[in-house]
Amino acid sequence: MEFISLLFVLALGIHWLNLQGQRKRTALLAEQLRPFHIEKNMAQLTGAYMRALGESDPERQQHILQLQGDAEQQLASEFQNLAREFAKLPAPVTRGFKLALPYIDQLSPKATFDMRRLMEVHAQGIERTVRNPQGLAPKERSFRMMGEMFLMQHSCHWFCRAKTIASARMVAQHQTRYEQAMDAVSPETRQAYLAVVQG
Repeated sequence: MEFISLLFVLALGIHWLNLQGQRKRTALLAEQLRPFHIEKNMAQLTGAYMRALGESDPERQQHILQLQGDAEQQLASEFQNLAREFAKLPAPVTRGFKLALPYIDQLSPKATFDMRRLMEVHAQGIERTVRNPQGLAPKERSFRMMGEMFLMQHSCHWFCRAKTIASARMVAQHQTRYEQAMDAVSPETRQAYLAVVQG
């Protein structure tokens, strides 16, 4: 019985320490996001893309997508600026946990990922999709942009909380599974992303 009580107290302690770490990472990310309109632009673009992709009239679809140019440019520019600002932060506070265990970063740095590098991966992926060097058709480009945005949002939630929570939020908010977002992003983003989170 004493062993079960000890396990219960240990589990409570781990949970409390996890919550403290999550609060600090959430506050840090919120502070970094505050000067930008990233979430507003993402919401606008997601709504417009979903409307366009559900549109049966090709001309109407094209018109909706063409109207998103300013928001796309602003999102790409602001996320580049966010990644630059985030890169200035010191390493310990920018480590995300692959496993939701307190102090895992001190026991094994390989059990963490560097959110500064992940921000740069997402900034490049969004900018590349806006620039569209592959010459994707508007519909395919919009689909890729949603993948880039959703995976970036997933990374932010993972950094703040945990991968399982981030994946559940993406399903709840966008009806998109983690694997679907990974398939939707560009090969360059996927390769760079995996290098950071699996490295």
